[in-house]
Parts: sequence; C-alpha cells; structure tokens
Amino acid sequence: MAQKPPQTFENHARVLPAYHYVALPLLALNFFYTLYQTVTNFSWANLVGFGLAVALVLLFVVARVMALTVQDRVIRLEERLRMRALFPADLQPRIDGFTVKQLVALRFAGDAELPTLARKVLDENLQDQKAIKRMVTAWRADHQRA
Repeated sequence: MAQKPPQTFENHARVLPAYHYVALPLLALNFFYTLYQTVTNFSWANLVGFGLAVALVLLFVVARVMALTVQDRVIRLEERLRMRALFPADLQPRIDGFTVKQLVALRFAGDAELPTLARKVLDENLQDQKAIKRMVTAWRADHQRA
C-alpha cells in the first residue's frame, strides 16, 4: 500500500472526492436548472421541483455541519484529556479556558510543544485557527477527519 506523505499545514485539509467533486456539483446543477425552469416556465410542478432542489442543498449543507460539529465535540474532549496528561500544574486550571476553535487548531501540535503553544494561545488570546496551526512546528497528523 502506498505511504501517505507527511501531513503539514499546507496539506491537512481533507477533500472527499465523491462529496466535493460529484455530489456538490450535481446538486448545484440541479438547483440552478430547476431555478431556471421555474423562472422561465413557471408551473406548480417546476416550483415543487425547485423546492426539492432547495431541500437537497440544505440537506447537503446541514449534514456536513452536523458531522463537523460532532467531530469538534470529540476533538474538544480528546484535547482536554490530552492536556490534563501533558500540562504542568500551573497550566491545568486554564484548560477549560480554551474555545472549541482553539482546541481544534491545537490538536495538530505534538505532545512536546503543546504546553508552550497552548500557553501562548491563552496569554495572547489567539482565536484565528489558521494562525494557531501555522505556529505548530512538530505537526501531529490527523487522518481521521470528517
């Protein structure tokens, strides 16, 4: 089996070809086609078809949001447990001060650099996930993203 290249900030985003390159374009095409049909040749059948196209796009978006929300909750739990094991005593009381977005970004930091980077994130109140991820020097890969 081919070995995956090491994960970095530049290549960590996950693209699901069936989701992003097949389902999304087909739903978009269907949405715009039914919109065009409804506007140019109005009928109740075309209006119902457009309503269904809207519902399918909403289902597509909401399903993705729900999956990412559940993933973020799991990451929050996982990272808090990891922090409890790795943080020095003075940083332990501050674990609950992290936002979900900060925890999601910090999950890529290796065990050795996590306490230092976490302290910096809290002290400077860094909120930008990309900025936090860019500060990671020892990248901890996450290949099980939704």
